[in-house]
Amino acid sequence: MMPARPSLLKIGLCVAVAILASPAAAQTSDFPNRPIRIVVGFAAGGAPDALARIVAEKLTQRWGLGVTVENRVGAQGNTAMAAVAKAEPDGHTLALMPVGNAAVNPALFANLPYDPVKDFAPVTQIASVENVLVVSAASRITSLQDLVARGRAGTDKLTYASPGAGSLAHLAAELLARSAGFSMTHVPYRGVAPALTDVMRGDVDLIVAQLSTAKPLIDAGQLRALGLASSQRSAVLPNLPTIAEALALPGFEAVSWYALMAPAGTPAHSVARLNQAVADALRAPDVVAALAAQGAQPIGNSPAALAAVIAADTLRWAKVVREAGIQPN
Repeated sequence: MMPARPSLLKIGLCVAVAILASPAAAQTSDFPNRPIRIVVGFAAGGAPDALARIVAEKLTQRWGLGVTVENRVGAQGNTAMAAVAKAEPDGHTLALMPVGNAAVNPALFANLPYDPVKDFAPVTQIASVENVLVVSAASRITSLQDLVARGRAGTDKLTYASPGAGSLAHLAAELLARSAGFSMTHVPYRGVAPALTDVMRGDVDLIVAQLSTAKPLIDAGQLRALGLASSQRSAVLPNLPTIAEALALPGFEAVSWYALMAPAGTPAHSVARLNQAVADALRAPDVVAALAAQGAQPIGNSPAALAAVIAADTLRWAKVVREAGIQPN
């Protein structure tokens, strides 16, 4: 029986060598080992694209590998997310996923081509962008309390604009109306620019817009800001109350955020390296400044924290979609 032992030892050594030499082990131990691409489901020039490029530049500097941004437009970002969900789970193909694709679209689309929870491994939230409720500077609505009073009285047929059905602007306005006990009529547009134009002209009463987009129009005296849809006040408009505090609606929040996601099955070591690299990048002064120019605040949380945010926002927005009977464009 003694001669069998060297054979078993040799077999064990061979298995160990094979495991260490396997592609999966190599990908885990030396990740990243080739260029990385970050897929964005929206056209170049918007907030998702800008944030992805800021991160891509820092990761390129850190690892000396090309990190590129690929814009794959279609179906409100769903086409791009589905492509990443089906990509090789090795950490070299990532998705820049907005809150809409992560937590709204599962309730909005009956046949979503991906599952944000089952098909993806959370990496980190990159940043959040504050939203603000605005009306025309010439509007008779002068405050949030005035808006609610008019809505509850029913004498004014209040309208609100959005860049499309199912957008966060749409859901935020519906959440406000339902939380405060009144109703408004939705006026969808194809994009935020025409929606803001009609609000400024007074053709539509209000819109919930990203602060970075609305701020120049507020400063120019074309829009009046009534309240922030955030949990706390903004350093950009420190005297503007949040909707939650102004209307005594604890927990009211409608924040746009963007996360980095990998395909499900990506090795934990690779996810951890990505998480650390992005978190480090988000602390760099030039990145903080670049994000601020987009009206964004860096986050860089853990994969577990991101998963918890997705779960909470999925419940929040599914309820609004269901109760308001919202259908996609």
